[in-house]
Order: sequence, then structure tokens, then C-alpha cells
Amino acid sequence: MQYANRSIAPPRRKLALAVAFAVSIGGAGAALAQSNATGAIFGSATPGDIVHIENTDNGLRRDITVDSGGRYRANSLPIGTYTVSLLHNGTVVDTHKGVQTQISQGTDVSFAATAAAAGAADTTNLGSVQVTANTLPSIDVSSVDSRTVLTADQLSKLPIARTSISSIALLAPGTTPAVRGYGNALSFGGSSASENAYYINGFQATNPLTGVSSRQLPYDAIDQEQVLIGGYGAEYGRSTGGVINVVSKRGTNEWKGDVQVFWSPSGLNQQPRDIDLRDGTKYQKGNTYALRDNENLQYSGSIGGALVKDKLFFFAAADWIKNTGNYTGPNTTSDDEHDVSKTKRWLTKIDWNITDNNILEFTGIGDTETEDQSISAYSYQTGRGDYLGHVYTKNYNGTQTNATPGGNTYIGHYTGYITDDLTVNAMYGRSHSDHSQDINSASGDACPLITDKRAGFANNPQTGCTVGGSTFLLPGAEDSSHGWSANIEYRIGDHDLRGGVDNYVLRATSGALPQGGTGYIYNDVADGTAIKSRLSALGLDPALYNPANFANGYYVEQTALSTGTSARTNQRSQFVEDNWQITDRWHGYIGLRNEQFTNYNGAGEAYASARHQLDPRLGASWDVYGDSSLKIYANAGRYHLGLPTSVAIRGAGPSTYPSQLFGFTGIDPTTGEPTGLVAGPYSGNFNKNGANGVPPDAKTVSAQGLHSYYQDEYIFGADQQLDNNWVVGAKAMYRRLRSLIDDTCDSSPIQTWGDENGLGDQVAAGIARSTGCWLYNPGRANTFTVSPAPGQYLSVPLTAADIGEPRAKRAYYMLDLYAEHQFSDHWYAKIDYTYSRSYGNSEGQLDSNIVQADVSTTESWDFPAIMENTNGDLPNDQKHQLRIYGTYAPNDEWAFSTVTRIASGYPVSCIGTRPDSVGGDPNQYGAAYFYCNGEPAKRGTFGRTPWTYNVDLSVAWKPTFADHKLTLSADAFNALGKQRVTQYYEYGETDSGTPDPQYKRARSFSDPRTIRLGARYDFTL
Repeated sequence: MQYANRSIAPPRRKLALAVAFAVSIGGAGAALAQSNATGAIFGSATPGDIVHIENTDNGLRRDITVDSGGRYRANSLPIGTYTVSLLHNGTVVDTHKGVQTQISQGTDVSFAATAAAAGAADTTNLGSVQVTANTLPSIDVSSVDSRTVLTADQLSKLPIARTSISSIALLAPGTTPAVRGYGNALSFGGSSASENAYYINGFQATNPLTGVSSRQLPYDAIDQEQVLIGGYGAEYGRSTGGVINVVSKRGTNEWKGDVQVFWSPSGLNQQPRDIDLRDGTKYQKGNTYALRDNENLQYSGSIGGALVKDKLFFFAAADWIKNTGNYTGPNTTSDDEHDVSKTKRWLTKIDWNITDNNILEFTGIGDTETEDQSISAYSYQTGRGDYLGHVYTKNYNGTQTNATPGGNTYIGHYTGYITDDLTVNAMYGRSHSDHSQDINSASGDACPLITDKRAGFANNPQTGCTVGGSTFLLPGAEDSSHGWSANIEYRIGDHDLRGGVDNYVLRATSGALPQGGTGYIYNDVADGTAIKSRLSALGLDPALYNPANFANGYYVEQTALSTGTSARTNQRSQFVEDNWQITDRWHGYIGLRNEQFTNYNGAGEAYASARHQLDPRLGASWDVYGDSSLKIYANAGRYHLGLPTSVAIRGAGPSTYPSQLFGFTGIDPTTGEPTGLVAGPYSGNFNKNGANGVPPDAKTVSAQGLHSYYQDEYIFGADQQLDNNWVVGAKAMYRRLRSLIDDTCDSSPIQTWGDENGLGDQVAAGIARSTGCWLYNPGRANTFTVSPAPGQYLSVPLTAADIGEPRAKRAYYMLDLYAEHQFSDHWYAKIDYTYSRSYGNSEGQLDSNIVQADVSTTESWDFPAIMENTNGDLPNDQKHQLRIYGTYAPNDEWAFSTVTRIASGYPVSCIGTRPDSVGGDPNQYGAAYFYCNGEPAKRGTFGRTPWTYNVDLSVAWKPTFADHKLTLSADAFNALGKQRVTQYYEYGETDSGTPDPQYKRARSFSDPRTIRLGARYDFTL
């Protein structure tokens, strides 16, 4: 669907078998089948011996008998540190201490057969027990996916912004920051920012409205964060991007905690760059995503311990963050703000070891973000003016994508170790969040949005008296989700079998209404193309255009989009998988996932659904030398993605989008509204996208037998253990989008079919009763449904050629090279270089070129003309990335750390009007085509944004006199102070076809340098 306001920018498919090979070998077999919130310990030992696994922090114990093949494994172990001992005839003969489990991974703890043999020879003469200090293997020989895991220890040392779990995930290769208009969101492997899945303690915490970002938890409550970029097993789905999986900390037998404060004073922070137009004109003092005089204050703390030793544990953590600063709007809005934002997050967790074989966990999480903006008038000639009003928001970032869903979340999880070989897991969770935006103007009036696109007023555009943005959030906005999952794990011989199901229900009420009830856009008449196009769209003769009606050479469009509805999405899945230890060196994996979704409109009627979304996941790996020092692997899989709940807002909800054109003789200097309106035949109301305020019949919203959104993926890689604690590796990935869902707003092929089949009147009536847009699969045959009268339906089968749209294309390839030095000799470091390319004619569910917030209903596929010249480098294409992060601790007192990311720029396009030589603008979309200066403007061929150099540094001092319990720290983010452009404004022309003076002005920059001072005290009770 067409973008609402550019000035703000804010039947059945046959299954194709995906063949794959994936990693995970070790002489003792893999441990892949565990819950996504737990880990596993596995290994080899003498058959018949007992492996005793004990977590000394919480008393959890398990005894596993080594099978006849000399293997054992313990599934679904809570994340923590374990002591693993081998017992022969009841006597401990070998022990490994400090064994750390990791999320969804297995840790290999193998025992040499000689240890048990020695015990068998003469257990009474054993002089001592062998004890080994164990560290996590550098090469994870039990994983089949591409992952990065950050532990709480690393998170406490590395200079990372404590804003969201996405800030941590950016350390993983293949991730790039999404455009800033989507909030603190990420693109994984070339996918759009709405295509990722997020989990907290096994519960799906993804934004239930749009899929952009997730609910959050306190930073210091994170025990481990795992980032999966492809290759993951059948347990994971609903993602064609990546998976972020977080497990929180838990209490132990020892009561301990911390209190800390962080302060980023404005006097030490760099001011944000201003935005200038290409001709040097000041467009904005500062910029949209960085406050001037910014100051940040954070208080955090945590405490945890045993309520009943070895049985019942408690943990709690909290963050309170206050951020203040000033923001001056661009010269098109004339306002100045003082912003105060507050974030409150908390987590509590209860862990109950009912017995060694039954564990219960309960987690509660709170996440609330508010912002208060005090707004005054502002003139770039005279400065700050009168107070205009306040805007207050809660759990809302100002756009429909809303990357700050917030709210409260409650999760319960049960693990049962039925036998050595049989484990069950069950989870239930629910969350709810209210979203609000209150606008209070000083005058008590709401002013319409004013946008001035006249070329002659580029340096002094007409503004109005709007307080805040052009729209305000629908009152009563909220979202919620609840869901459960259950899985069972069973080992038989060389096969580790696992199966599971889950079921989630997502609900949301959302929408946006125009401030002042409408908006006005001033444009140049130029050669009258826009007026003539509107006459044609109204079914009138373009010759009715009379230049005399526009004596001043300008026209004004009165238009505004209103949306709002409640919606529901049901998501279900089932999966099975088998990890087969084929030989001691070869391991095979086969998995199958089946997903279903159904989307409901505000009346509770289903308007889109899909079943049998089958995702095969296959793999194998080779332990070349049999000692886990060299691993060669490959995998492939299919991944599906459902429709977000937000589609109901515009695609299945009662939207209104009226548009009228007028001449005018004057402008009110206060409100910016046109005076002396001159009406003509072109002034008849035109509903953009057919949005006339009537909710569509749910049966007509989607094409029949809608194919699912899915992509295929292939990975090949190797990891090598070197001397001196170094590990090196390489990985190649290829992804290809196979099917896309978006909406088309071109009714002409449907009407043509009706005319050709003697049903023209009926089809025309059906189109008139629709929104004028339909969810469909671009580049495929689609059968549409129209309803000429209530209860009457016609099926309209169209071929891909009839529709005239190209097939959706998005391809991504990546080569990643890394070298990692495990912590020893006082230091740890990882260097990672990624080369990648993302190209095609569609980014996916979003359109970052124009920062469109309508997920899966972008304007990209609305008409065939929109897709001309769109094949090229996609907005998330960042070809080169270099990551360096690590820590140097010369002694117990000092530690120095860095997180450095150097990256090449993003491609730039030029978007303008479609020239008359190729048919002009029959769809009244104005500057929405990949044409500029009357010529085709291929996507991504108008240069790139500059390279970015983000060097973050940290120093921490733990003085001896405080027994190393006190930590004083200083962090410098973007220490080099290089504020590089990260996105340009890509409209090269205005709607009237004249050059847009804002073209290639900066939309966003790298954040300015900030200094964060911190103090932390760790205590034990």
C-alpha cells in the first residue's frame, strides 16, 4: 500500500526438498536435542560406568549410565557451571570441574577409557582421583547451526550500550543495523528487520504487532544471549532472518548481588551533526536520532540466593534509566523539544528443584518505556519561540513498526528427567502491554500537518502549528500474547530423537489518526502532469486542466490516512528431528518443521491462513581427525515466516485515505492551512488505495490458496583448532527468497478478466466494495475473490502474466572469516571479517528506502509500474564488515576492552516520478517510482553511504583495597567521534516531477561520541 506520509518517513504449493549437511561431531556423539533455554553435557566413557553431573551452585544432580556404545548425554540442563565425575564400581576415578553449559548447545566432557580401566584393575589401590579444570571447548562439536553466544561475564566487560538485546546481537556476523526509523532493530542475513524471532527463557518475546524487535529485560539479568544466523534446527521457526535467544540468570546457594550506577554527562558527550542540504542550506540543527546536550543516568541492581538450600532459589534484577536532551525539528516543522525518557525494567525468577528429576521455573519480567516531550515553536531565523504543548508516549516509538513493545511477561517452565534417555519440557507464557500517546497543545487546538514540496520554498518552507508528528496513536492501543510449548526427547541407540509442538495467540489493537483531522501538501503545478493524472483517475478528461486555476503556479493536496482496528493471529507448529551418530566421525541430522498461521480481522473473521508450511532441515558433519580439532560441515534448510498481526490495520481494517486537489490564493501564517481554495473537476474526492472507511469482507482480502512466505538457505564451513588457544574458521552462506506476500492495489487485471468473461458489472461492483488492495504472491498465478453484493462471491483466476508483476527476488550470499583467541595469558579477542551481498527487487516485508512502516503491505507491489527498475542492491546490503572485540586484563585490578565495528556503506537510490514517455503516473502515486530526470533509475546505483568506523573502548579498575568488589569504569562509545551518514533521503523528485532539494540529505548518522562513567559494588550476604 502507498506510504501515508513521505515527509515524516518515520492450488497448494508442492514441497521442494531442501538437502543439507550440517555440523556436529565428536567421538561421543552430539547433544543437539535440548530446550532452547537449556544446554547439554555429553561425551564418551567406558560402557556401564556412571557419569555424575552436579551443579554445586544449586545442588542439581544427575547420574547417567554410559551406554553399550560408550556414550552418554544429559539433556535439558539449566545454564550454569557443573562438576562432571566418572564413577567405576561406585568409586570416582576422574572429575572435570568448571564445565559451563551454553544455550541449546552441548558441551563435550569425555573420559579416557584408561581411567576406568585403571580403576577396574585395582580400585583399592587408587592413590588419587584425577581432577581436570575444564573449559568450554573452543570448537563446539555438538552444534548444527551458525551461532554466537555472549555470556554474562563478557557482557559485563565489553563496552556495549545497555539499551536492548539487539545491541548485543550486533556482535554476530551477518547482522547489520536496520534503518533508524525502525528503532533499535537489526537485519539478519539480508532480511528485513521484521523477519527475526526473539525468545526469553523459552518464551517467544517477538513484537506481537509487527515482528520488529522484542520485549526487553534488565541488562544484568542476562546470563547468556545466543544469536543464530541460519542453519538452526527444526525447533526454531517463524524467522527468515535470525534468532535471538536469551536465558536469564538464576539464584544459587550463595546469596550475592550488586548495585551499580552509570552516568553519561552532557559535558563529556559530543554534539550531534547538523543536517544540511546539498546546496549548503541548513535543514536541521542536530538530527532526528540523537539529542543535543544529551545526558544519561542509569541505576541497576540484582540479588539472588537460596530460599531453601539446593531446592528453592530466588533472583531479581532491575534497571532504571533516565535520558534527557534537546531536539530541534527540521526547518519544515519549526519546533524545538526538551525530551525526557525513562525506562524501567525488572525481572524476578524462582527456581524449584522439586527433585533431581523434576524442575520448575517461574519468571516475571517488566518493561516500560516512557517519553515526555515539551515542545516550543522554533524559527531558524529567530530561534526558540512560544511554548506549544506536550507529547507523552508509553511503550511507543512513534511509528507503526513500534520497536518498543514493552509490557509485562510471565513464564513458567517444567523439565522432567523421566529416565536417562527420556526427557520432557513444557512451557507456558503470557505478556501484555499498553501503548499510549497523549498530545496536549497549549492552545487546546490540534493543527493539521503541513508539508511544503515547492522547489522555490526549499530554504523557507511553509510550516504549521502541529505539536509533535503528523498523526497520533489510536487510543486504547495494546497488544498481548500467550502461548505454550511441549517437547519430548528420547535416545535410542545412535539416534537422539526429539519432537515438539507449540501454540501462540497474538492480539493487538492499533492504528493512527491524523492530527487536526487532515493534512495539506503544497506542490508545484509545473506542466500540470499531477492535475491531469488526477482527472484521469477520477474518470474525467485530462483536457479539463486549466492553468488559470493555479495563478500562483501551485496546488495543494488535502489528504490524511486514518487507520485502526483490533486483530488476532494464531500461530502453531510441530517439529521432529533425529541426530544420528553414523560413525565416530560422521554425524547426521534430519529435521522437519510444520507451521500454520491464521490471521483474523477486528470482527474475528479469518482473512489469511496457511497450513502445511513444511520446513525440512538436513545436515551432516565430519570430524576430520576424530579429536574435534578440525570440523568440516554444511547444512541447508527451508524457513517460513507468517503474516504479522499489523497487516489487519491496513490490509483488512477500515482505513480511510481521502485526497483532493485545489488551487489556492493564500496561506494562513499560523496554521499553515491554505486560504482561498479554488475547486475544479480535479477536486473530487479520490480514495487512495480504495481506502474509504468500509472494512473489507474478510473473504476478499487475500488471494485464494495464498502461498507462504519462505526462503531456502545453504551453509558450508570449517573450524580449526590451532596452537596457543587460537581457533580459526570460515563459513559461506547463500539464501534465496522463494515466495513473498504483499499487497497489490491494481484492480485493472481483475476488471479485464470480468469484461472478457461477461462479468464486467459484477466484478466492478465487487471492486467498489473492496479496499482496492489484495494480499497476494507477486510473480505467481493468483485467484482473487470479489463480492458484488453481501454474501455473493466471484473467483477471479489470473496468471502471473495477467497481473503483470515480476516474481519476487531476494538473494543473499556471505563469506565469513574469523580468528578467536580463548581467554589465556590475560587476554581474549575475536576478529571477524564478513563479505556479503544482498540483491533483488524486494527487501522483504519492509521498504527501508522510504522507511515504510506497513509490514507486508508496502507500496512496492501495488502496481506493476512501481516495480520497474527495482532489481539491484537492496537497502540492507553492507558488503564489508570487520568486527574486533576482546579484553586484556594484565592483573586482577585492571581490564581494558573494545568493541570495534568497521563497515562499508549502504546503496543509495533515486526515487521520482514516472515519465509520460513510459505511461506516466496512472496510479496517483507521485514520486514513488525508480525513475529520475525522466530516465530509469536502477535501484542502488546512485552511490553509497560512507564507511562507518565505530570504535568503543572501556577501562575498568577493581582496586585491591576493596577486595576487588568495587569496579570503577569508563566507556567511550564511538571514541573516534566519526559521525558518518548511515542513510540518505532517496526521493530525487517531488510529486510534480521537479527536482527535490532534499535529495541525498542525511536521514541519520552514526551516533555521536558519548562517555559513560560507572561504579559497581558486588556483595555477598
